[in-house]
Order: sequence, then C-alpha cells, then structure tokens
Amino acid sequence: MGATLHTPLQIGGTTTVRNRLYRAPVLEGAGDGDDCADRYAKHFVENARHGVGLVIQGSSCIASEGRSSPGMTLVHTRERVLRLAPMVDAVHREGAAIWLQIGHGGIFAMEAWHQPYASQRQGPLVTASPPRWWLKPLFRRAPVHAMSTDEVRAVIRKHGEVAAWAREAGYDGLQLGSSNAKLLDQFLSPFWNRRTDEYGGSHRNRARIVEEIRRSVAEHAGADFTCTIKVPIDEHAPPLTPRTTWDEGLELARWCEEWGFDSVTPVEVSVFPDTTLTRGGVPRSLWDNKGMKDRFAKAAPRPFERKVIEAGYWVGGKRAPFKPVWNRSRFEATKRAVSIPVFAVGGIRTRAEVEAILDGGHADLVGIGRPFYAEPDLPRRILADSAAAGDPQDHGLCVNSNLCVPAQMLGMKGACYNPAVVKVRSRG
Repeated sequence: MGATLHTPLQIGGTTTVRNRLYRAPVLEGAGDGDDCADRYAKHFVENARHGVGLVIQGSSCIASEGRSSPGMTLVHTRERVLRLAPMVDAVHREGAAIWLQIGHGGIFAMEAWHQPYASQRQGPLVTASPPRWWLKPLFRRAPVHAMSTDEVRAVIRKHGEVAAWAREAGYDGLQLGSSNAKLLDQFLSPFWNRRTDEYGGSHRNRARIVEEIRRSVAEHAGADFTCTIKVPIDEHAPPLTPRTTWDEGLELARWCEEWGFDSVTPVEVSVFPDTTLTRGGVPRSLWDNKGMKDRFAKAAPRPFERKVIEAGYWVGGKRAPFKPVWNRSRFEATKRAVSIPVFAVGGIRTRAEVEAILDGGHADLVGIGRPFYAEPDLPRRILADSAAAGDPQDHGLCVNSNLCVPAQMLGMKGACYNPAVVKVRSRG
C-alpha cells in the first residue's frame, strides 16, 4: 500500500507534481497589502519543505470589487499578480508545484454585507440573474445588477488575462473557483441563473461560461498552460427550487474534459455560502471569540444582519456535521466518467484514507485543506513510510470544529482557532 502516493504525475502541459498529495485551496487571510506574498510564503514554503506535491493558492479575485472576504487577494492587474512571483519561486525551490485559484464572489461579494466595504462600493453587486423575490430583503442595502451579455464576455476575457499574468509570475497552472456559491457557480446553478441569453436556460447554456473561459485561458496564456476546474455535483438548495443535479454534475465533468480542462475536482456545494461547504462543528467562535465578535460587529453593525449570518452558520453546522471523505461518491463517480486526472477533496484527514483512495484508483490526487492550519508540517505525516497503519497520530490535530471559518470570512489570518488544538500544538 502507498506506492501510488509517491508517484509523480503530469497534469496539463506545465505542471509536474512529485507526489499525489496537494494542499487544497483555503483562505490564508493574506489580504491585498504589499506584504501578501510574504504572508502566503509563511504558509506555503513550509508545506513544500515538508513534501507536499502541489499547493493551490486559495481564491484570489479578478475584480476590484468582488472579494468575499477582506482576507482575499486581488489579481485584477498584471502588477498585482507579478508581486506574488517571489513567493512562487520560493515554493518551487522547495520542490512543489503551485497553482493560482481565481474567482469572483458575485452576489455574495463582501460589498453586500461588510459595512466598511459596502460604504465604499463603487458599483452594484453583479450576478447571473436578479435574486428570487423572497431573497431580495437580504440584499436591500446593495443594488444588484444582472450582468449583460457583453459583461459576461468581459469576465471571460479577464480570466484569460489573469491566466497569462499567472504564467508570467511562474505559477504552474490555474484553477477556476467555480463552486462555493461564487460567481461561476451562480452561472452554473439553475437556482441563481435564470438568464435568457446564450449563458442561461439549459444546462449546456449555463455551462457555456466555463467553456469559453477555458478557451480564453488558452488564447491568452497558451494552450499548454494547465487549467483546471471545480465541478459542483448534487447541489443543496431550498425545497421546491431548482438545483444542479447529480447527473448534471457528471455531465459537466465530461464536458470539461472535451473543452480541454486538464483535471476536475468534484465537490459538494450549496446555493448559499454556509458551513455545508466546510462540514464540521458549529463555528461558535463567531459569537464566543471576543476578537471575532468585535470584528463581526464592525463588519455587520445591524443586529438583524448578524443574526441572519449567525443562523446560516448554525444551521449549516447542524445540517452538515463532519463526515470522513464526504465527497467520496462524487469523485469515485467522476473518475469513472472521465479520463483526465480527478482530484479528491473533502473530509480527508488520514494517511490511510489517502492511500485507499489512490491505490483503489478512485482519484489521482488527494487534497487536504484546513488541517494545514493546525499542522503546517502535515505532509510529513501523510507521506511518511515508517508509521504503521492505524497509528493514532495518523489522525493529526484538526478536530473539524469549524472555529477557523469565521476568521476566513472576517479577513483574519489563516490559522487554527481551536484553543485545545493550539495548546497541543504549542506543546509539540
């Protein structure tokens, strides 16, 4: 067991990974200041030094307005992307590959709810279609604009431009942030997308935007530049409302292969950005941690708005408790449907789980995300050859409390905020 884990893999024309373990994209809280490259390096270089094969830098925004957290980094200009080149070089020197994940928050951009940013907003929130009538009260403080066909084409072109800058900065590839209720997910989902032009209506039309983004990436960055995508499968939505089905998700994965994407990552999604996306405990730190509570009060000064957000976190935590390898059925089905590499992610915590997925041929790379907050040296544990199967330490430090999730939303640094885990880590 474990032979596949240490086998290199070529993905697209510009990415070679030295093993099958990758750091899945999560927000690092690096922000958009001049020190953002150094903040990323503090995370990624250590991960690479301990052996991870690939790092996917968490969602960076392609527009000046559209970040879903103050901790996100803007990559909407060439200068913004090239400032990250020294960090990319440092990761490469430690032997790992690194991709840039890009996206846009759409209707859930922080300008919708984060008061300091909402007050400075230059334009409306953009989305595929106007929100359903019963959701409009949630966006009453911000105008919402359904993108015109020309504006959709401009976003498609922008993805290609950012890809070219990413290649210039030394990144090995690009991943589209097309899940987690972000803008591309809003186009893919029939819950949000009720357009009547070529980017709406049928499933094929709703998917057209990612087909054309793939073409734009090839045109701007080169056809060989590795381009990958997350594929939403079996979307959670309120009762009696349309959603992306299981079959549509698999169909999209097959289309992505036809359109030239170099790999796919099948994921569970919700039409709302709740903790369904980060299965685990209720993120009580939002109201129990004084620092987070104070930041939250400044971001959402109206009590009603805070209660709505808190309720979303509470319901998501109760509805979707932690489940080991929760996307298993999705990546196994996708692996049977396509011939390009399939990435597994979601609730994978132990070396035994990683080896079973890879040796069973259920996926080609295995990703772990938030546990890196508690264990920067996590690859050393997963990649070790000497530890016996069933070793208690194989489970690592993360206890899936979700106490780090509010910090991601509020723009705080990417770290473990569970006091018990931090205490254990400090002893080690």
